[in-house]
Amino acid sequence: MNATTVKLHVKTKHKLDQFREYKNESYDEVITKLVYIAEQSKENPELSKETVLAIEKARERIKQGKFVTEEEAKSRLGL
Repeated sequence: MNATTVKLHVKTKHKLDQFREYKNESYDEVITKLVYIAEQSKENPELSKETVLAIEKARERIKQGKFVTEEEAKSRLGL
């Protein structure tokens, strides 16, 4: 993978941090998600509102520890 360095204001970095869904999520992953959401909002604004709300709810569940790990899911599905 090719990589590049991008300068950000500290305030911008802190804003990006708020979009992380898990501790080790890379900035590339966060920015990719934000770009996807922006693109979708142009194509279908109503769906985008639903998507943003769903993401916010999911992030809140994750913060509260209400989620299933990959291993738990595999176990439940017998994989």
